[in-house]
Amino acid sequence: MKEFELKYGCNPNQKPSKIFMENGAELPIEILNGRPGYINFLDAFNSWQLVKEIKEETGLACAASFKHVSPTSAAVGLPLSDKLKRACFVDDIEGLDESPLACAYARARGTDRMCSFGDWVALSDVCDALTASLIKREVSDGVIAPGYTDEALEILKTKRKGSYNVVKIDPSYTPDPIERKQVYGITFEQGRNEFKINNALLTNIVTENKELSESASRDLVIALITLKYTQSNSVCFAYDGQAIGVGAGQQSRIHCTRLAGGKADTWFLRQHDKVLNLPFLDTIGRPDRDNVIDGYINQNEEDVCADGNWQKYFKTRPEPFTAEEQKAYLATITGVALGSDAFFPFSDNIERAHKSGVSYIAEPGGSVRDDLVIDCCNKYNMVMAFTGMRLFHH
Repeated sequence: MKEFELKYGCNPNQKPSKIFMENGAELPIEILNGRPGYINFLDAFNSWQLVKEIKEETGLACAASFKHVSPTSAAVGLPLSDKLKRACFVDDIEGLDESPLACAYARARGTDRMCSFGDWVALSDVCDALTASLIKREVSDGVIAPGYTDEALEILKTKRKGSYNVVKIDPSYTPDPIERKQVYGITFEQGRNEFKINNALLTNIVTENKELSESASRDLVIALITLKYTQSNSVCFAYDGQAIGVGAGQQSRIHCTRLAGGKADTWFLRQHDKVLNLPFLDTIGRPDRDNVIDGYINQNEEDVCADGNWQKYFKTRPEPFTAEEQKAYLATITGVALGSDAFFPFSDNIERAHKSGVSYIAEPGGSVRDDLVIDCCNKYNMVMAFTGMRLFHH
């Protein structure tokens, strides 16, 4: 297949639309089911690069959840704790620990469940039946992987009344080293960002504390590779083999850090006993539970514990999750890794990171205020490495 005609571009008025290889070659994909759209393919190709690179660097199966050309999370296939299984709504899955790919997907999809609603999924390995069964029960637009078992493909073909988008990509495909795009009829050209992110990038440790564990290095690498495919400005928090908070596309870096930190906090708080034991009505579906849990934790638009509201969601009225309780719980968290796609211009980013348990940081360095940022890290005994490489993505 040399080209594929799309229904429309980013919006229904943007026609005609298609994908094709500029050199006339065959597309490196097969569409096994459905009819993916313009934004679907943007998510598919960005997310595939992400999981491919993390798998190459860590040697672990990887999955990513993408929405609007940025990841909500990326994760490697480590077993989940019992509490994390409950928080990710996969505690009912028998044999989950036996499939690293399913574990990676459960982590990635379970990290930021509100933002992952209607996502695009990327898998580094051939999709097995267990992973497909997990994908089937979530609200999702499509999946890209290097292959699918026969059973997995049949499961996925039953999703969305048979219209679920399933794309197979050639894992040996190597893109042209020069990439181009048009804006306002003007062509931009640049070399592809082929910069390799690995542990060697973390050797320039500029803080007094220089103890960087193997797991912390892994998490920093996951954060940095995730940022490589996140719309800038961007900051990523990572923990236990997964990105747990991504702040994407903000004009100010502190806003990225606050956004990512807030998502990381919510991820930890979802594993608190008060949240895990919420007495939901049996009629409340998974997406509604996500919204209610987010409201319960973050006290959003609706007070879900208020009289007249709680009856819509719960069998009994839950005790509120107070700000004091949350602060005390989060104060026990340490060992979180943080990556930034460009330097931190002010130490306020470090102060905010500290509130979310950050112990390890990787950023390019090069700010005129690097000394102030380093001093702030030293105040909290953090480890910070200067990578010397910016990771902007637009």
